[in-house]
Amino acid sequence: MYPLIRSLLFKLDPELAHEITLDLLSASHRLGLSRLFSEPVESEPVELMGLTFPNAVGLAAGLDKNAQAFAALGAMGFGFVEVGTVTPKGQSGNPKPRLFRLPEHEAIINRMGFNNKGVANMVTRIKQHDYQGVLGVNIGKNLTTSVEDAVQDYLYCLNQVIPYADYITANISSPNTPGLRSLQFGDSLTELIAPLVAAKTRFAEETGKHVPLAVKISPDMDTDEIKLVADSLHKLAVDAIIATNTTLSRDGVQGHFHAEEAGGVSGAPVKELSTKTIKILSDHLQGALPIIGVGGISSGLDAVEKLQAGASLVQLYSGLIYQGPDLIREAVLHTSGFLKEVSGR
Repeated sequence: MYPLIRSLLFKLDPELAHEITLDLLSASHRLGLSRLFSEPVESEPVELMGLTFPNAVGLAAGLDKNAQAFAALGAMGFGFVEVGTVTPKGQSGNPKPRLFRLPEHEAIINRMGFNNKGVANMVTRIKQHDYQGVLGVNIGKNLTTSVEDAVQDYLYCLNQVIPYADYITANISSPNTPGLRSLQFGDSLTELIAPLVAAKTRFAEETGKHVPLAVKISPDMDTDEIKLVADSLHKLAVDAIIATNTTLSRDGVQGHFHAEEAGGVSGAPVKELSTKTIKILSDHLQGALPIIGVGGISSGLDAVEKLQAGASLVQLYSGLIYQGPDLIREAVLHTSGFLKEVSGR
């Protein structure tokens, strides 16, 4: 059925199609129809960051920026759902058009710019649902906040969402907010992440609730840069690394009509970059920090490839747009089979 739905959605502007899909998913969940989009499969739970994930396949941030349909998305079979990126104040993001499909390459280019309704709106939405799944919240800074003052925005978001999130991700690698990627290195990284770790540690001491902190990194670093970032994040005692965000490279989409549009490329063209980054992280860290792999997963075998490279969990986004809900089931089946095999069960 999904090929027909996709053909209809692909006739619409990408951003309009996105909004309609979220509205329909949210409405269907309220009506108790979410089961129509999922088929239960035998899955292998994963223990990570002090959390139990029903399976290894999650939804990446960016699809549900405002926590509008996270319960419906979770009911589709995901082991966890990550919402956001959310910023302290609502912002409109970059001028439209800012989202482009490249079907020949199973790719998407976006320069959305953290468009969202703000953290207060998100918290209200999350509190309205009795969602039982694992929920991650991806946080960022407002465009009008300088890079030097970014930590205040991240801290504000963390403190607002931490009572309601199962884990939090600091997005410091989007290519669509000027200067953001500079936060991945050296003193800038320490000055941003250390206060976030301190804040979530303080929350745990006061409430008894441990909320892990992950950091999402770019695929556009060389080997030495990846190792430096890994060492820094390990020293800072974050709970996981998410590898990776979108890429600025156009190697996988050359010649396409939209290839030179500004923004990050996601989907199939980022698969190898992401997997390479995961492999470098895994070999360097030797298990010291868990890795969540995301980027270019279009099949169950792609998901297993991320696990083989060293990831403990994976996330989908662009592949879901092109393949539909069947990709969730396929990825869960393949990753669960792989995890059972390596555990000897």
